[in-house]
Amino acid sequence: MHSYLKHYIDGQWVDSLGGQRHLVINPANEAPCTEITLGSRADVDAAISAARQAFESWSFSSLEERKAQLLRILEIYERRIPDIAVAISEEMGAPIALCMAAQAPAGILHLRATLDALDRFTFAEKIGDIQVVHEPVGVIAMITPWNWPINQIMAKVAPALAAGNTMVLKPSEEAPSCAAILAEIMDEAGVPAGVFNLVNGNGTDVGEALTSHPGVDMVSFTGSTRAGIAIARAAASTVKRVHQELGGKAANIVLPDADLADVLPKTIDGVLRNSGQSCIAPTRVLVHRDSVDEATAIIRDIMEAAEVADPAQEGWHIGPVVNKAQFDKIQGLIQSAIDEGAKLVVGGTGRPEGMDTGYYIRPTLFSDVTPDMRIAREEVFGPVATIMTYTDIDDAIRIANDTEYGLSATISGDPAKAAAIAPRLRAGIVTINDWRPNPIAPFGGYKQSGNGRENGIYGLADFMEVKSIIGAPA
Repeated sequence: MHSYLKHYIDGQWVDSLGGQRHLVINPANEAPCTEITLGSRADVDAAISAARQAFESWSFSSLEERKAQLLRILEIYERRIPDIAVAISEEMGAPIALCMAAQAPAGILHLRATLDALDRFTFAEKIGDIQVVHEPVGVIAMITPWNWPINQIMAKVAPALAAGNTMVLKPSEEAPSCAAILAEIMDEAGVPAGVFNLVNGNGTDVGEALTSHPGVDMVSFTGSTRAGIAIARAAASTVKRVHQELGGKAANIVLPDADLADVLPKTIDGVLRNSGQSCIAPTRVLVHRDSVDEATAIIRDIMEAAEVADPAQEGWHIGPVVNKAQFDKIQGLIQSAIDEGAKLVVGGTGRPEGMDTGYYIRPTLFSDVTPDMRIAREEVFGPVATIMTYTDIDDAIRIANDTEYGLSATISGDPAKAAAIAPRLRAGIVTINDWRPNPIAPFGGYKQSGNGRENGIYGLADFMEVKSIIGAPA
């Protein structure tokens, strides 16, 4: 069992000030795999104090110093990819092949995208005789999820560091080891003491303490919309900046003349990859009523062919979902669809045949789904797809936009036709014949999917303040 019982504060691994031991459960076998200490408010106070002190010098570091620091982090990170991959696989259940190919390397992509953004970002400009400059925000509290853990950590840490901020990271207690490995990387890379701090904990204690703390200047949060609302309320008393990437319920509009056999496998992959635990998974498949039988048959075959197996097993397959609570939630949503009259095409409740242990979900497809059903409106976060029909493109767009979320949407079919209707979709990301984001493209949502943007230049800008200097000599 891995053990990370200390927090990383002010450049040192330190004992918790009153925290309690927590066991992380491997979702494949339901056995403990990691132990951490859930921190206390005193731990948060110590981390923020260290970050505030470090900000006084790091905020005035040169661009060259920050680039050099990022390059050292990148070099060490590349060596630690196998360790990060194993940690993620064991703690949240992603297959090891996926962790080696996508989960762990995501941090490299964010580091490189940030380095590129630094080269292209305009830190100072003139508007008439006014000087406008971009400056670091201050101390950033970062709260990150378990589904793509190091991806979301590095989407925040890399640009915040590059912008001259200092930070306190609270990773998910469901997948904490990759954050601890990152702390080891930061330490080896020589990141100045106090610039990066790590405090493990849960949302009600450490999370609330971070978001309400007067010493924090900005909160960057990725997680559920419910938690995001609570964070915004906690942060309001100190009027700090709140950056949120929240839930999603992405539609996949399949154009009437699309080659279904060509386009559907590319996007249904997003429903199955990472066991469906992606906020941009295009789970709502919108198909023209004349094509529904063909589309249903193709997706059914994809779901039936999807192998569910131990995440430690090599090769491409589906692992378990992260924990029992998530397993039970998905089971409840699948049953709700059956109870509300959706047609179960494949899958259903219960574990896959032969699997009595672990939080494994049967790849599931429903047809005859209507927009009012729970399965069509709530984020499932599992390998579950729904098919809904539309009469024309206007009808498809109406259904796609009929959700409280607005993170991502997908259009499948002719790229030119897809691009023409993309502006009509109320989502921060629109993908065509694919579902995956790009680390240099702005990432964030409309409506209750959050505010602010991550990645590239836009991610860098969101970790900076804008100052006008009026009256300075030309």
